[in-house]
Amino acid sequence: MESFTLTRRDMAHLLLAMEGRRELQPLAVLQDAWRRTHSQLDRSGSTMPAFLYTEVTPVLDKIIKGKHSAAFSLQEIVSLGQLVEYSHVSLASMQNWVKRDFKEFLGAPRIGKKYSVNQAAILLIVEDLKSCLDFESIRQLFHILFQQPEDDADDLIQPVDLYAAYSTLFEELDANGDQLLDVTGVGHAKENGNFTTGQQRQEGATEELLVQAADQYTRRLPYLNSNQREAVRNTLLVAAVSVQNSYFLSMARRYVNATLFLDFQG
Repeated sequence: MESFTLTRRDMAHLLLAMEGRRELQPLAVLQDAWRRTHSQLDRSGSTMPAFLYTEVTPVLDKIIKGKHSAAFSLQEIVSLGQLVEYSHVSLASMQNWVKRDFKEFLGAPRIGKKYSVNQAAILLIVEDLKSCLDFESIRQLFHILFQQPEDDADDLIQPVDLYAAYSTLFEELDANGDQLLDVTGVGHAKENGNFTTGQQRQEGATEELLVQAADQYTRRLPYLNSNQREAVRNTLLVAAVSVQNSYFLSMARRYVNATLFLDFQG
């Protein structure tokens, strides 16, 4: 069975659509995401056989049938997180985050016995940031962004909007979809025969491009003062880099598993 896979931006749009904050309905978001990854089949008119062999999890089944509201059990959040490309979400990890590591930011389920879209987004953000940051650093960032965890009104940016912002930032800078931030006009390492110079130039251009893109987003938040905008901008940078790092971690795991499974000792 083929897995139903979403980019982070797809997931952000899905969450926002479930809150009624997108013109598209949740089903349309899923349809667009699936068609984009099966464009060749769509053109040939053979999408039906492919979808019949695509795994549809219970939470997706509810969304497809229009029976799911913007409230999630922890298992459903895990299930959604597992749809995101190059993520490694586990129920055990999220249970620990809810009960201990990020309890102050999540609190109790806000919609009956289920978690809200923003609570789900916090867990997905932790999953991304942990590829680069330790939990204490993530908590300190959350304190700056979300301030009093029990009061959403003082957030510099809502968690789901933060998730959407850095997901979009990353995908817009990954124009060819290879999970690498694209930098145009950067000198190559061959220039002047100096590898260090070329590497430093590329790193500097990547950082500059990220800063410019994040600045463009934060300028659309006029209710923030300059320090607050800088805090949001820097978090977007960290999160975008964390997304790329998640890809490298996933690639490393694949090669390790292939080496151990194929057993090259013989």
